[in-house]
Amino acid sequence: MLPLLGEFSLILLGGEPHQRQRQLLMPPFHGDRMRAYGQLMIDLTRQVMQQYELNQAFAVRPAVQEISLRVILTAVFGLHDGERFEQLRQLLRDLLETFNSPFSSFLLFYPKLQQDWGAWSLWGKFLRRREQIDRLLYAEIADRKALLEQTRRSQSIDREDILSLLLTAKDSEGQPMSDREIRDELLTLLFAGHETTASAIAWALYWIHKLPDVKTKLLDELDVLPAEAEPTAIARLPYLNAVCQETLRLYPIAINAFPRIVKQPIAIDGYDLPVGTVIIPSIYLAHQRESVFAHPKQFRPDRFLERQYSAYEFLPFGGAIAAASALRLPCMK
Repeated sequence: MLPLLGEFSLILLGGEPHQRQRQLLMPPFHGDRMRAYGQLMIDLTRQVMQQYELNQAFAVRPAVQEISLRVILTAVFGLHDGERFEQLRQLLRDLLETFNSPFSSFLLFYPKLQQDWGAWSLWGKFLRRREQIDRLLYAEIADRKALLEQTRRSQSIDREDILSLLLTAKDSEGQPMSDREIRDELLTLLFAGHETTASAIAWALYWIHKLPDVKTKLLDELDVLPAEAEPTAIARLPYLNAVCQETLRLYPIAINAFPRIVKQPIAIDGYDLPVGTVIIPSIYLAHQRESVFAHPKQFRPDRFLERQYSAYEFLPFGGAIAAASALRLPCMK
């Protein structure tokens, strides 16, 4: 992930550097702020879906991918339209597609293959796209700093996109994030939230249409809401929540959580783990336990209405459930 995200990405840090970045990132992702982006997500969803004709078949995943990319560019990067928005939109889409095939993804696992043999080579193409994206991002960071300074002097209304919030964040010693740290976190949010969200929504729609009972129950619940319901009202719908959760149980955002290194001897389920042991929790296997989820291969949203699962049983985001849930739910409408 290092070539994609950068050395200051939260998910690549450990120890004190990780704690510092986490503390800086947490305030912008407070639940209230996430819910404030709900209407934006609905508006962008309608904007994209207007390109499709009613009663005509279309590929779902590219559509929801476009929605999630626009949400990130607007809510996270603070870009709404204009030349820089379009340039970043196209470059980021191309960058994300660079490693979509099993063959091209090999480059990320074998550093010796990461050779720049010119713009025609896959790695060379990736490096040039990344360089173009960096230029645009650093230019946006510089412009945003100037705008925030102007806003501070005039005491006008602050912007609430995540980039602006990161620029004003300070650690316990009063130090702000560097431009490089902000750049790495922006790309982390893009890669962590773009294709993962699109894939989850695509799988949800697959099962909703495959199982008529699920579709009927969900539509009946949605029909109770007024036409212009608030995003928070949509997010509170029990069966919609259950459909989201069951989708993420079968198709968690990541198959495994990030590795943990044992710092002091511990025994887990009869296994003695000495210091230095690397543990990789399997989210997928945890969600397939017959003793916890009866008939685990079946798509059955009602299981989440029948009981509440602990964070040790249901962990689709590896532990960061609350923030991601606030982001995903308004999109489902």
